[in-house]
Amino acid sequence: MYRAKVAVIKTDAKRCLEDYRKLLELVDYKSILDFNQETIIKLNLSWTKYFPACSTQPWQLEGLVKTFTEDGFPTKNLLPVENKTVVTNPIEGAKNNCWMPVLNQYGLGFTPLPGVEWVVYQFKEKLLKLNEIFPEGIQIPKMYIGKQIIHLPTVKTHGHSMTTGSIKNSFGGLLKEVRHYAHKYMHEVLVDLMLMQKELHPSILSVMDGTVAGDGAGPRTMTPHSKNLILASSDSVAIDTIAAKLMGFDPMTIPYLRMCHERGLGVADVNEIEILGEDISEINFHFKMKKSFVIWGDQMLRKGPLRFLEGPALHSPLVGWAPMASNIYHDWLWYPTVGKSIIRGFSKTEWGKLFKEYKARG
Repeated sequence: MYRAKVAVIKTDAKRCLEDYRKLLELVDYKSILDFNQETIIKLNLSWTKYFPACSTQPWQLEGLVKTFTEDGFPTKNLLPVENKTVVTNPIEGAKNNCWMPVLNQYGLGFTPLPGVEWVVYQFKEKLLKLNEIFPEGIQIPKMYIGKQIIHLPTVKTHGHSMTTGSIKNSFGGLLKEVRHYAHKYMHEVLVDLMLMQKELHPSILSVMDGTVAGDGAGPRTMTPHSKNLILASSDSVAIDTIAAKLMGFDPMTIPYLRMCHERGLGVADVNEIEILGEDISEINFHFKMKKSFVIWGDQMLRKGPLRFLEGPALHSPLVGWAPMASNIYHDWLWYPTVGKSIIRGFSKTEWGKLFKEYKARG
């Protein structure tokens, strides 16, 4: 019987770059990726602003590219990318999250996906929902076709999908900014994204940062906790399963994980996953998924008592109110008050001090 493997390592702010090397060696990344092939590095931007645990951490990115370049992976074959949403800007996000100093140091570029060619791709596999959501055809970045991919998510909760990680990170790459139409069927769409990735990518590697993990109303308005763990796997379902277990969830009760497992897209049964490295059997963060005001409102319109307003509110020229409301709530109200207070506390931790060091480099 196939047993998925997930590497988990305990780390700290002083040795995290070395530990990312150990993590990648533990999961035997050279057997997963071909150095001679172009490889997408799919970053994770949940907020244009920096907020702990929200987006790919700069040390997570550096741990990966430092190891790769030292091991002889040609920099011309490493393609860091990120997409746009109706509420995020990839160029500003790359600066605010301190990705650019890392990419510049190692001679790597950065590609915002809105600027690349998108094509309608006819998937062979029968998809659960995306063909229905996008009857005119599913557009994907042309550069994705046939390329290896590395996902760089973080350990955190999510108001739409309970947890988010490697699988959800593809949501931000394979679908255009109108992907918010998929929120109504989030779990089915995440299964579709795994089906799509199996068809598009010869290899998938996920390297997940749990040095600071997000609890509560993810993916943005969370409470960050220093957990000092990093994870890696070639099985996106398995790594998301172990992240869910660490956070205190029963993975098989999370619909997208269970459905992926049932369809053979990966392993979501903890008993069928081999853990390399750290003994995590007694670890439980006791996280609880909550919904931000914005996600709560979105679900009221799509699936709740206000669904009779879904058409005019979310599928008409009036839809511009939604991203505006999100930006007002997140960027103008929550971040300057609650968010800044949390960041002040975070800045006193070892990871907060490390982030300041990256900020000073850029």
